[in-house]
Amino acid sequence: MSSAPGLLLGLVLAAPLALGLLALWRPPERMRPVALAGAPLPLATLWLLPQVGEVGLYGSLALFGLTLHWRLDALGGLLLLLTQLVLLASAAYAAGHRRALDLPGGGYARFWPLLGGLAAALGLIWVAADLLLLYAGLELMGLCAVGMMLLPGKAEALVAGLRYLLYALVGSLAWLLGVALLLGIWGTLDLAGLAAVAEPDAVTRIAMALLAGGLLLKAAIFPLHGWLAPVHASAWTPVSAVHGALVVKASFFILVLLWRLLLPEAVAAAWALGLLGAAAVLWGGVQAWRADSLKQVVAWSTVGQLGYLMLLFPLLAGTAAGVAVLAWQSTWLQLAGHALAKAAMFMAAGNLMFSTGAARLADLAGTSRRLPLSLMTFGLAAVTLMGLPPSAGFTAKWLLLQASLQSGQWLWVGVLVVGTLLTAAYVFRVLRCSFVEEAPRQAFQPLPRGMELVALLLALAAVGLGLVAEWPMALLRQGGVP
Repeated sequence: MSSAPGLLLGLVLAAPLALGLLALWRPPERMRPVALAGAPLPLATLWLLPQVGEVGLYGSLALFGLTLHWRLDALGGLLLLLTQLVLLASAAYAAGHRRALDLPGGGYARFWPLLGGLAAALGLIWVAADLLLLYAGLELMGLCAVGMMLLPGKAEALVAGLRYLLYALVGSLAWLLGVALLLGIWGTLDLAGLAAVAEPDAVTRIAMALLAGGLLLKAAIFPLHGWLAPVHASAWTPVSAVHGALVVKASFFILVLLWRLLLPEAVAAAWALGLLGAAAVLWGGVQAWRADSLKQVVAWSTVGQLGYLMLLFPLLAGTAAGVAVLAWQSTWLQLAGHALAKAAMFMAAGNLMFSTGAARLADLAGTSRRLPLSLMTFGLAAVTLMGLPPSAGFTAKWLLLQASLQSGQWLWVGVLVVGTLLTAAYVFRVLRCSFVEEAPRQAFQPLPRGMELVALLLALAAVGLGLVAEWPMALLRQGGVP
């Protein structure tokens, strides 16, 4: 591997934290400087992607007597690009959000280093090739996410943030216990070294159960999802957008990475994870349909949509190679489409709530006429979540449907159908309330056009990803199923 790509990757990973610290000193007041400062990062990642090849970029770093291993493959590069695009949009939105809501200067200034730290943590997770670096990224991500949830400073935000912190600490404890078992029996934390020596014995299974428990808790997978909806109730809109789009996905990524490494043929365990995902789709959809608050609808929707990702496990374990490839491609396309759409949906919901000054669905009356662009953005994001053509959600669910049929796992076909109907139910419930005109006329706050445009661009990207899905899927085929 030449040194230039490795050096550029290091700069790409470190730059967000440096920009965040710079913004702490001088918080940006406009959206355009934020967009210009962050734009070079996805461009650099786009240059790196063709350099990955079938083998990937790899190397090690000596730090305080420890050797940390890293590797950038096609999947990691695509997730890094997705992370940069979502964070760039959220950062630009945050500048307009602060001006619109006249947020306190101290809290707003602290938002930027936390966002930069979160970006660095996610980047570490996508490229980590040993358990120690994965743990560092996971903990930094959790601390930054908790800090961002606490920024509003209100009592409900503090309670929800501390609850989130408690859940995160429990998940970290389970992770550390699992890592200690693996180190004790196999003597290495390097993922390549573990792949060479690890066997699926009883201790490895116990270690994987601990690791999976901690990661499922951090990813808010049913039934360990109880912390997710409350933390979004009082969080700032750009924080909810980043969290729902990216933070919970990182733990899922690590779970897939370790499961494929340690227990790739554990069919019973894979089916157990798939059943948890199926339950998440149904429970999250029902709760989103029952929610009275717009933001809670979007938060519970996240619980349900994460369930689709868990169907990857039973479709990989003990299935034919063609089924595994379809499942692999559909899962990561679903993750990317959901990330873009969920960030857009949180922003659109935040715009509607800010302009109306209310959070309840019943108070959305008249928004179809007064806030058509934000409502259209919400609907476009919902197109991806429902899996309608030509969105990324449609392509991903079509591939997942094919994998389920080819493997004879008909249960997941039913989950896809019922989950899509539930998504349509809670989305059209929001739209129905927005088109009511009989309610008393409300006083609508003026909404900065930039906040609407950023959300719209994300929603359009989620739909457009379905039209260009062959490009990321070709990269994934090049990297293969790990």
